[in-house]
Amino acid sequence: MDKNGIKAVVVLSGGQDSAICLALAVKKYGAEKVAAITFEYSQRHAIETKYAANLAKRFNIAEHKIVSLDFYRELTTNALMTPGVEIKREKNAKCPTTVVEGRNAFFLLAAAVWAKSLGAAVIYTGVSEADFSGYPDCRNDFIKAQQKSMRLALDWPVKIVTPFMRKTKAEEWEIADRLGILDLVKNETVTCYNGIPGEGCKKCPACKLRNRGLKEFEKSRALTSKARRARG
Repeated sequence: MDKNGIKAVVVLSGGQDSAICLALAVKKYGAEKVAAITFEYSQRHAIETKYAANLAKRFNIAEHKIVSLDFYRELTTNALMTPGVEIKREKNAKCPTTVVEGRNAFFLLAAAVWAKSLGAAVIYTGVSEADFSGYPDCRNDFIKAQQKSMRLALDWPVKIVTPFMRKTKAEEWEIADRLGILDLVKNETVTCYNGIPGEGCKKCPACKLRNRGLKEFEKSRALTSKARRARG
């Protein structure tokens, strides 16, 4: 099935979630059997594309493709793509203004089409419904439905792997620590909606979620270390 030797394709944004996904895929299959795909869709934090490319090089994966989806801004309005739209959550709104309608549906389908051309059937994505902000396409129900529809559309046994679906951001940081990439994720990824690397602007929803999770992880690790010293 893997005619080009590629086993898995990672949807790589350059942020915390996708960076850890990339590390997990490389650990499971080996760098030479992993490819990654990154999307440019007129996002305000487009610098993440640069960081995604850096991650691909750091992990020495087989291939990294950057795909333009500039047409996307003609279809919908949101704070990540439309100048002048403020990053906020309106009163009684289910989702913040940063929701890009259907983004993961587009990304996963494109990743699956490319994966099939490579002979790969596994796709990694960093979505989570444990720490999500009301984004409909981060839910497990959506992932299951998308996987089924892509299998039918492509006649290909696509498998969407979501390592963090039930994980909090603190648990993600713990995984990064176990993988030995804690400093890399802390310093060489862009999660911030304003495009500031590392801990970011500290004000946007993405930064608050990321940094709160990091503090929770560091507190838990400190308590664990203290308990070990007490036992020793």
